[in-house]
Amino acid sequence: MNDKPRGRPPRKHRRPQKDPVRILAFEALRAVDERDAYANLVLPPLLRKAREKHGPDGTFDARDAALATELVYGTLRRQGTYDAIIAACVDRPLREVDPPVLDVLSLGAHQLLGTRIPPHAAVSATVELARVVLGDGRAKFVNAVLRRIAGDDLDGWLEKVAPPYDEDPEDHLAIVHSHPRWVVSALWDSLGGGRAGIEDLLEADNERPEVTLVARPGRITGTELLDALPADTAVPGRWSPYAVRLTEGGEPGALEPVREGRAGVQDEGSQLVALALANAPVEGSDTRWLDGCAGPGGKAAMLAGLASERGAFLLASEKQPHRAGLVAQALRGNPGPYQAIAADGTRPPWRPGTFDRVLMDVPCTGLGALRRRPEARWRRRPEDLEGFGPLQRALLTEALEAVRVGGVVGYATCSPHLAETRAVVDDVLKRTPGAELIDARPLLPDVPALGEGPDVQLWPHLHGTDAMYLALIRRTA
Repeated sequence: MNDKPRGRPPRKHRRPQKDPVRILAFEALRAVDERDAYANLVLPPLLRKAREKHGPDGTFDARDAALATELVYGTLRRQGTYDAIIAACVDRPLREVDPPVLDVLSLGAHQLLGTRIPPHAAVSATVELARVVLGDGRAKFVNAVLRRIAGDDLDGWLEKVAPPYDEDPEDHLAIVHSHPRWVVSALWDSLGGGRAGIEDLLEADNERPEVTLVARPGRITGTELLDALPADTAVPGRWSPYAVRLTEGGEPGALEPVREGRAGVQDEGSQLVALALANAPVEGSDTRWLDGCAGPGGKAAMLAGLASERGAFLLASEKQPHRAGLVAQALRGNPGPYQAIAADGTRPPWRPGTFDRVLMDVPCTGLGALRRRPEARWRRRPEDLEGFGPLQRALLTEALEAVRVGGVVGYATCSPHLAETRAVVDDVLKRTPGAELIDARPLLPDVPALGEGPDVQLWPHLHGTDAMYLALIRRTA
């Protein structure tokens, strides 16, 4: 007879529970990290795939889609803050943590510190995700780190990991508001104000932006667009008569006016830039307009509609052929004469002095659209400015060649960085006799806080728009 006491029976291996919401969020973050993808392009097909996979039985519904979207965008916006907190909870430099593990930890940190998900649920759901995508061994590491993070709230962690404002203002703001230090410095210089202004701007960059539609002129009015949407789902824009703001989530591409091409998704700041150029006074004829950097086509579609109402022709030019195709798609259905071409704006096929109005919305760092593309703040580097600067100057120079005497050029960027805005305009004007700035502020009626002019800088925290910049220049000789 064996008198040896029995041990506990071995524990059965439990399969990890697959949570489609968190798996989708993890896949989106991996695409952003591995392929330099943009979340706003990656997320919609992942959401469609999830709905198709889980069928119409309600296992992946609108609430799941909203949670997945919040997890992805919230994690990307707060990545710098979460990195600092995670670094305080691990015993190695973050660069030595495998990127997939860091993505799972960041998702868990956001659920713990940036949402109303109960801490125990945030930890358990994230550990289950780790078991599915990383394996049991690394899931134990994730569990240990998240339990440390759960020991304090966001304010408590910020007191531990951010230096005091009085000791290092830029580093304090960078960690508290989750922006790279060089971006904080650049935005502060552009604002030219005190602490309140920069903190308001950084906070606005971390807020979820409203979805804004544009009623494309000549195809539908702003009032008609509002009336075509379900009741209580939209309100008029703040500044543009063509803008409609959606008050509920969902897919704007599924709305009938958008499907039909009568409306599109376009930030109100972009609409204001196109409207200001279209309404700037010109001397003499007003029949030939040019959008010299037209991709992906939002401003071109608006300009084409406004031009058609006056019997004018719009040429929409875009260097990249695939983006030129998007421009042609956006213009399809415009009632007036237009043409979309693939051409390099620095070596244009048109003759000098051809156009009455020219818009040059140049490639830039995109620091004005960090609400919509939060990952851009971590992807951009100060040296990127060195690459964009010569291109921006070349495009503006050619725009001034393309416009006739008495005509107007609009130079626009979706960046408030002074190296991409006033520095470019000032440099080109010094080298271009017979060109002068005109005051753009009266062309944005009722829009407050436009500064001293003559150029205009819009801000998320002041105007609810992307940080669009516009300078209007008249050719005088």
